[in-house]
Amino acid sequence: MAKFASDFVLDASLAAVSQATRIVALVGQPASFAAADAGKLVEAAMAPADFSVGDGDISGRKVAVAAKLGLNVLTPGTADHVALLDDVNARLLYVTTCPAQLLPSGGTVNIASWNVEIGDPI
Repeated sequence: MAKFASDFVLDASLAAVSQATRIVALVGQPASFAAADAGKLVEAAMAPADFSVGDGDISGRKVAVAAKLGLNVLTPGTADHVALLDDVNARLLYVTTCPAQLLPSGGTVNIASWNVEIGDPI
């Protein structure tokens, strides 16, 4: 018997990710909203226009997260994770890894665009 999930179901999950109001880069995977906020090395505001839901690259659906350029380093360190935060509800929505990058004091950094993809059930 085949498995199925409607795009509506997948899009609802991606809509939750799209509620992020801020993106942060940090050292290590945060366990909570408070940990992500306290550990941020850089941050940028997010708006609904920074998210675009569409067909997945392989299957299912994805949300594309817009790049953020020229972000000022708040605290020096080696960023290896990026997190999406919902400041309104104090929620840690999504965390992913990124190539480790040393962020020097007084420097700037770019966060490239990336996708969150949910594949079709198999």
